[in-house]
Amino acid sequence: MNSVPSAAAQIMVTVIPIVGIVMGCVVVFFYLLWRHKQRMLMIEKGMSPYQPFDISTFSLLAGLLNLIVGAVLSIFFLLKSGASYSLLGGLIPFSIGLSLIIFYRARQSRA
Repeated sequence: MNSVPSAAAQIMVTVIPIVGIVMGCVVVFFYLLWRHKQRMLMIEKGMSPYQPFDISTFSLLAGLLNLIVGAVLSIFFLLKSGASYSLLGGLIPFSIGLSLIIFYRARQSRA
């Protein structure tokens, strides 16, 4: 049985992604506009708009998240298909998380 979607369904399938992309762009535009106005007001009031990026906290958070996700995926793939190439799907985030935590420890011992 060949069923051809109606014209209305074809239009909806075409329009929905376009509307989603446009609305996403509108949200990003207004966020950037609001952030710019906020920074300009801070400069006018004599406040410093610069907030330094805390690499230590970021590396600890990203490391823990990657380590835990990688461990769970590694265990899942190991139980599902044994030691095969699919195990790399868990070992890669696990090793990235481990390296970020090592970086965090090294940075803390240096400071």
